[in-house]
Amino acid sequence: MGEARRIVVKVGSSSLTTASGGLDADRVDALVDVLAKVRSGGEREIVLVSSGAIAAGLAPLGLRRRPKDLARQQAAASVGQGLLVARYTASFARYGVRVGQVLLTSDDMSRRSHHRNASRTLDKLLAMGAFPVVNENDTVATDEIRFGDNDRLAALVAHLVHADLLVLLSDVDGVYDGDPARPGTSRIGEVRDPSDLAAVEIGSTGKAGVGTGGMVTKVEAARIAAAAGVPVVLTSAIHAADALTGQDTGTYFHPTGKRSADRLLWLQHASTPQGALTLDDGAVQAVVDRRKSLLPAGIAAVEGEFSAGDPVELRDGTGQAVARGLVNFDAKEIPRLIGRSTRELARELGPAYEREVVHRDDLVVLHP
Repeated sequence: MGEARRIVVKVGSSSLTTASGGLDADRVDALVDVLAKVRSGGEREIVLVSSGAIAAGLAPLGLRRRPKDLARQQAAASVGQGLLVARYTASFARYGVRVGQVLLTSDDMSRRSHHRNASRTLDKLLAMGAFPVVNENDTVATDEIRFGDNDRLAALVAHLVHADLLVLLSDVDGVYDGDPARPGTSRIGEVRDPSDLAAVEIGSTGKAGVGTGGMVTKVEAARIAAAAGVPVVLTSAIHAADALTGQDTGTYFHPTGKRSADRLLWLQHASTPQGALTLDDGAVQAVVDRRKSLLPAGIAAVEGEFSAGDPVELRDGTGQAVARGLVNFDAKEIPRLIGRSTRELARELGPAYEREVVHRDDLVVLHP
């Protein structure tokens, strides 16, 4: 932990705001003090994934609690995001550090060109000495293209920037083997495998009630990052300095897998399928076992309304989702392609149809 050179830090709304909404300047400054000190030597780079936009916009708009409808959430985010970035900008200015804002939706990350641009922007900000502050673009995201919580976003950003460590900060100092408020429970110091938490009951939204997640989303984010080869520390915001300097704090998730192609991780964990293709047995075997592209000949049925470039689910004959991929044709085009060879389609419809329905480079197999 102490030797990590590129780190993604995620902080939750409850660690930055008051329960009634509105930013707590002292809390923001305390976090910035830690982050600025850690990167001051120039050897360590930090990307901050910060919640708090919606929570920061509640009080200015006269809202007593986080709204449930998307329209008012977007309005609160519109007001709060400016306040949030302004607060970070002012706080980091005390150390002569510039802040760069990066707003993302899951749709940005599953599409090749958008994904590449996001990666380049973050790399360039770090190279130029700026401090990237990432958040979900709540003001434009729809239910279909939302990450749903910034914990998962942080895990995917950690993979995107090839981070050496992900630190998840909240109002709880780790994963406990029971309700932390009850006597007799203890903090779980290390998680080497997801099965280590099989018997642990994980809680939901924290006390403040201004965020979307809770310990469930943090543990899931830690599993995503660990499976992609990124170690994770889950602790409270007041222990941020300890986490970033390698002290014993929170819960440490050991890496459980290797890094994969960046976009495929986003495709698996951040995309929402817009439709589905049912495959015959031969196509299932080709896609799942041999990691081949999906050809028109292997499709048995299509459902949903989607456009070329959208994520779709690939299902076997029982309806079980076996893979997810970016489709190369609109939904209305596919029925006339079903069960036919690419050569036959090219002769009848033209060379544009002599291609895969889902290319293997845009496809991820879903493991049970």
